[in-house]
Amino acid sequence: MATVVSTTEGDIVRDIAAPGSAPTPPKARATRAGRLAAARALVLELAVPLAGYYVLKGLGASQWAALAVSGLLLAPWIAYGMVKRRRVEAMPVFTLTLLVVGALMSMVTGDPRTLLVRDSWLFGVVGLWVLGTLATQRPFMLSAGRTVVASKIGEEGAREWMERWHREADFRRHIRVITAVWGAGFTVDAVIRVVLAQTLPVDSVPLVNGLQWPVVLAALFVFHYRYVTRHGLKV
Repeated sequence: MATVVSTTEGDIVRDIAAPGSAPTPPKARATRAGRLAAARALVLELAVPLAGYYVLKGLGASQWAALAVSGLLLAPWIAYGMVKRRRVEAMPVFTLTLLVVGALMSMVTGDPRTLLVRDSWLFGVVGLWVLGTLATQRPFMLSAGRTVVASKIGEEGAREWMERWHREADFRRHIRVITAVWGAGFTVDAVIRVVLAQTLPVDSVPLVNGLQWPVVLAALFVFHYRYVTRHGLKV
C-alpha cells in the first residue's frame, strides 16, 4: 500500500513548557516538530490502510474490495493536509490520482494484483523524478535541504545554503550524491514491490510491503545522517 509522508517538514508544533522552564530554542522546536509530523504520517499513512485491509478481509470482503477501500482510506488524510496548509501540492494530488486510477483499472481487469502493483507506480515515479533532477541546477536534495535549513535557522541561513551551491564544487558533489542515493532507493523499492505483488500470495503482500517501507526509509535516513555529518552539511 502506498505510503507517502505528505506533511510539511516545516510545520511547527506549539510547546507547552513547565512553569519556570526555559523556552525551547527554535531549532530544537523545529526538529521535534519534524519528528512528530513524520511519526504521525507513518501511523496514519501506513498503519491505517494496513489495518483496514485485514479488518475488511476478516469481515468477509473480497481481496479486491479490501485493497481498494483500504487504499482509499488515505484520501481524507491527504485532503485534510492540503486544506490545513491552504495550498494544493503536487505530491498529495499525485497520490490521490494514483489511488483513483488504480481502483478504476482494477475494476476493468478484476485483478487485485493490479491494485498491489499500483503502489509501485508512486515510488517508481518519485524515484525517477528525483534522479531526473540530477541533470538540473536544482537537484532534489538542494531544495529539500533549503526547506530544512529555513525551518531551523531562518531565511538567512537558507540563502547561505543556496549560495554554497554556486561557489563550492564539493558542496555540489555532495548534494548530487545524496540525491542519487534517495532516488535510487525509491526506484529499487518500486521494483521490489512489483516483484512481491506478482509472486507472493495476495493476502501477504500488504503486510510485507508495510514492513518493507520502514526498513528502506530507515536505511536511507541512516545513510543521509551519516553522510551529511561526515561532510559538514548538517545544520
